[in-house]
Amino acid sequence: MIPESENPQRDYPQMATQRGRIEPVPRRVRGYLGDKLIFDTTQASYVWELAYYPQYYVPIAHVRTEYLRDENHPQKVQLGSSRLYSLIDGQRTVKSAARVFDADRTNPLAGTVRFDWNALEWFEEDEPIVGHPRSPYVRVDALRSHRRVRVEIDGIVLADTHTPVLLFETGLPTRYYIDRTDVAFEHLTPTSTMTLCPYKGVTSKYWSVLVGDTVHPDLAWTYDYPLQQVAAIAGLVAFYNEKLDIIVDEVVLPRPRTHFT
Repeated sequence: MIPESENPQRDYPQMATQRGRIEPVPRRVRGYLGDKLIFDTTQASYVWELAYYPQYYVPIAHVRTEYLRDENHPQKVQLGSSRLYSLIDGQRTVKSAARVFDADRTNPLAGTVRFDWNALEWFEEDEPIVGHPRSPYVRVDALRSHRRVRVEIDGIVLADTHTPVLLFETGLPTRYYIDRTDVAFEHLTPTSTMTLCPYKGVTSKYWSVLVGDTVHPDLAWTYDYPLQQVAAIAGLVAFYNEKLDIIVDEVVLPRPRTHFT
């Protein structure tokens, strides 16, 4: 169950998909192990193992099987009978990096391969993608605003602005990105945390919040070099709505319940 789907105060659209959904991918998808092309296909499938985002399943006919080594480990998983394979390229071995589904006529995924995401470098057409495949049912917009946004925790003001950028992403609460000059950095401590998002890019920095003797870990982040689609958030700072108080036009927003809670 998606946590936000049962939240009566939710004010944003939830994910439009459920586990087990399968849809065709209209894009060319490629995967590389180092400099070795492992597969190249225009006939991949989106498969939602979780409701949040899909995975790619690739026809075995489009995979260079000389780089696969059978681990002799048959398994029956939720999507059918399969076998685990290692990826090998002569210089390295990545164990259990590919799951090949058996040729079962009753299974729509028969004859496909599900690769471990971290084992390969991935491309949609000629663009690299990180984190996981982008869902065709997710939209992300970054819009400038003149709404007043204040961020507080335990009565301490962490940010106060009249010029936020609002980021709307399907399945998540609105994120309020704030100019650094409107952030009270005396309460923030940088950390080494880094996260990946296929819609926004790679974070540049995270901050924990220090209030008295209490440390609230990794409550704020920034993207110095976001993807082009959300370029408006570059260098701005956002905070987790789920873990502190955000006040918009003097209205305190309820803390949403998401998988980040």
